[in-house]
Amino acid sequence: MAAPMSWRRLVHSVYSPAIAGVFTRISDRLFRVRDRRRGSSVLLLAPLLAETDRAPRHSSRPPGSAGAQGTDGLCSRFRWMADQVPAFRVPGNHVHILSSPDQFYQVMKARIRTAQKRVVMASLYLGTGQLEQELVDCMEEALLRSKESGCSPDLKVSVLLDYTRGSRGRVNSRTMLLPLLRRFTSQMRVSLYHTPDLRGLLRLLVPQRFNETIGVQHIKVYLFDDSIIISGANLSDSYFTNRQDRYVLLENCGEVADFFSDLVEAVGDVSMQLQPDDSVAMLEGMVHPYKGNRQDFSAAARRRIMEVVDTAQVRQRLQRRPEDSEDEGPSDGEEDTWVFPLVQMKPLGIQVDEQVTQRLLTDAGPDSTVYLTSGYFNLTRAYMRLVLGAGASYRILTASPEVNGFFGAKGVAGAIPAAYIHIARQFYNQVCQLGQQRRVHLHEYHRPQWTFHAKGLWYYLRGQDRPCLTLVGSPNFGYRSVHRDLEAQIAIVTENEELQSQLQEEQEMLYRRSTEVSSTTFQRPDRHVKLWVKLVTPLIKNFF
Repeated sequence: MAAPMSWRRLVHSVYSPAIAGVFTRISDRLFRVRDRRRGSSVLLLAPLLAETDRAPRHSSRPPGSAGAQGTDGLCSRFRWMADQVPAFRVPGNHVHILSSPDQFYQVMKARIRTAQKRVVMASLYLGTGQLEQELVDCMEEALLRSKESGCSPDLKVSVLLDYTRGSRGRVNSRTMLLPLLRRFTSQMRVSLYHTPDLRGLLRLLVPQRFNETIGVQHIKVYLFDDSIIISGANLSDSYFTNRQDRYVLLENCGEVADFFSDLVEAVGDVSMQLQPDDSVAMLEGMVHPYKGNRQDFSAAARRRIMEVVDTAQVRQRLQRRPEDSEDEGPSDGEEDTWVFPLVQMKPLGIQVDEQVTQRLLTDAGPDSTVYLTSGYFNLTRAYMRLVLGAGASYRILTASPEVNGFFGAKGVAGAIPAAYIHIARQFYNQVCQLGQQRRVHLHEYHRPQWTFHAKGLWYYLRGQDRPCLTLVGSPNFGYRSVHRDLEAQIAIVTENEELQSQLQEEQEMLYRRSTEVSSTTFQRPDRHVKLWVKLVTPLIKNFF
């Protein structure tokens, strides 16, 4: 399992990394049958904002039909994405929006139990409670069934987690998975990514509960054979019960599943491999993330990961159909939806998601409305400039202090919600100073006994009452997402009216529980921010 690939190293030693990567992937995927065997802390930050006037259930979007722009207009408007990232065409009726943590959890358990070829799971961490144990039990059940079956192919299970978060405490993500790894060694792979930025004295001095602020593996991908869930949710009990997130299931979308399986495998190849004795080891020939040279590790990791992205693009260009022209939409009436994978790993020199998101926000003109949500609202300077300077109407949703996971906590953790109140107030003041109150609106999410973790955006064109594009995945649009962590999300562009309706319902469900921030919000006594919190807020912006 995860054995060294000596022939690939030979190719890499002769050719440039880009050519060698494309050569090896194309030869694997195009000219032979694909091997499918591969099958809460102070650091996680908190939300922000405040409360006041009830937000209208429906925003001031221009009325009109979802198809007002027409197939050709929608296709040409977003075709530029295909020049920057792989573009997968799928039937819109294969894409399903999951609405609740429990639905997310039940779908995962059911899909793991019935998986025949592969289960691939990428998350920040795996919790240690009863619900998480049931997930592990489902994996064991599927692995055992596969092992005892003489007719079905061997099931491979691959789990990618963050090293620092997954190793925290005596009972942790590693100890949860070790029994499976010991029992199904040839079928099981557990990879633990370690950021190259946590090294030397910094690694020795930063306490365990704070070391993940330096950077983590933050991708949330859950894949079962040819179906996949893209989400912002971790594998932990609160994300299965009362922590609101977003979840998109792409069913029987083999090419998309293959891409993300390859992406997780690539990140796994540059990560530490968990061994049955609970030790860790790097793959042969791979630079160590914190013992080896920083630049060498990042360069090697970037080559391995971008090999997946570049190969997918090359393969699509080779297979591009004549009807995929600049002026035409899809000829197949069923393939009415495009899926664009966006990867952001700036510590490794990869910033695809940042580039695409900036272009998307730049192109959002006065004829469009953007709903943007983040549990940890902390827009980068670049994103903030685009929001404040663009012509599009924005409605931005984030967590109110009481639905922040650290609300009411003791010590430093209890100050995190206040810091995000301060960040929200600074942003709101900028909106007011620029006279943008009619165009840019802040909302905060309220729900008793729940926390809020949803992130992404919905994009409405003029004349539409349903969104034609959404971003969904792990990024929060903040400094950490752009500069420190490994992130991935997808852009979905669709002409499918049923899928557009699902996206609209999802957006309205979240905003229905919100109130809009006004000038009186930050004058409330419960929104008072202490001076020392204001002083450390710039630090929080960079690390949370």
